[in-house]
Amino acid sequence: MRPTARGARQQDNLASYFEEQEGQLALADGSRIGVIGGGPAGSFFAYFLFRMAESAGLHISVDIYEPRLFDRCGPAGCNHCGGVVSESLVQLLATEGINLPPTVVQRGIESYVLHTDVGQVQIETPLQEMRIAAVYRGNGPKQSEPVAIAGFDRHLLDLSATVGAKIVRKLVTGFDWNHGMPQIRTADGDMATYELLAVATGVNSQILEQLNSPAMDYQSPGTLRAFICEFHLGQATIRQWLGNSMHVFLLDIPRLEFAALIPKGDYATLCLLGEDVDEQLIESFLASDEVKACFPDTLVPTPACHCFPRINVRAAVRPFADRIVWVGDSGVNRLFKDGIGSAYRTAKAAARTAVFHGISKADFEKGFWPECRALIRDNRIARLIFGVTTLIQNLRFLRRGVLRMIAREQRDAGKNRLMSSVLWDVFTGSAPYKEILLRTFHPVFPLRLTWNLLAANLLRTERKGMKEGAR
Repeated sequence: MRPTARGARQQDNLASYFEEQEGQLALADGSRIGVIGGGPAGSFFAYFLFRMAESAGLHISVDIYEPRLFDRCGPAGCNHCGGVVSESLVQLLATEGINLPPTVVQRGIESYVLHTDVGQVQIETPLQEMRIAAVYRGNGPKQSEPVAIAGFDRHLLDLSATVGAKIVRKLVTGFDWNHGMPQIRTADGDMATYELLAVATGVNSQILEQLNSPAMDYQSPGTLRAFICEFHLGQATIRQWLGNSMHVFLLDIPRLEFAALIPKGDYATLCLLGEDVDEQLIESFLASDEVKACFPDTLVPTPACHCFPRINVRAAVRPFADRIVWVGDSGVNRLFKDGIGSAYRTAKAAARTAVFHGISKADFEKGFWPECRALIRDNRIARLIFGVTTLIQNLRFLRRGVLRMIAREQRDAGKNRLMSSVLWDVFTGSAPYKEILLRTFHPVFPLRLTWNLLAANLLRTERKGMKEGAR
């Protein structure tokens, strides 16, 4: 597609400007940095930028543009996320001086319950550690009490403010270049120009489309539509029916990739991921016996609130340019899992590059892009793993074998829990997909899986035949 006349002029002007400035694009005392989006990626970026700038002796200013009020319930404080943080990430954040108080962690998840049409099994946390933290990204769903909930995103945004960031409660509606520097426009018509711009809007913001510019190589991520809703159950009901477990469903429902029910305080969050989740898929899922069995009287309650956010399933093309970088979901994310961990990794890499290397396209390619590329490579392995998971969902004899293998591993405390650890990390995102795949290469893994497939299906057939013969 040929660029417009305005786009061609913009591209020529930028090219000539950056030829003159080559090798001189760097932060200095007094530099102004803009961040679009105050979710985890934007807050992490500002936090690390200030810390690293201080160590380098730089005095900078950072404006974070975030119109949402994360201290309100419902849509005004929502960030469209199930909100699960692995214990490994919690510990990693603690080493960075980012500690999650009890008011942010709504519930510690001690186990997974895997539900299938051939039975269910509980997967205990590896090494008997509490490995998952359930959090609200905003300040909770509609009808919830704001006093009882402290949102994860608000906590991080407040943290970035304590180190020096200014929170600007305005919606960014436009983008342009002003003498080679990024310029943004807000809904009230104000304009602001910055030496560096970090885009951390996620993939549900219209501003990303404006950044698909002929003057840059950036192309926004590929997305799919998901479904998230909140059920108000009360703590007593959650303790009785869900406990401190995250409930995961491997059901043979077309287009369904992943489904989980996560207890949080008085609420339970339902997350459905798949190929453009729609009403038909949601109805099929909620009508299944395995799902209804998780609720009193097998009645699925009416959600307190719900949304259909889009999620990043394919990395952005070239998420960096001179004086601009895309972090978090706007750029590269782990497939289906650990969005907060991806935000942490990409934001920190971008901040480190900006402070210690520079803010040119070449600088970000050298210092920031390797972190993105590692995530992209890991996602290729993830597609293979989720392909196998889909195969298990579709084939009942595989579900029987996997369920039997897990049950036997959980029953024998001294046994090497190979399948259990693989599924735990697939569901939680606690480990890189490459590491998960390598675990399946353990020589015992295929032998044990083969035996359980035979035992779960052939022995079952023999017992069934004996019962029928006895009649």
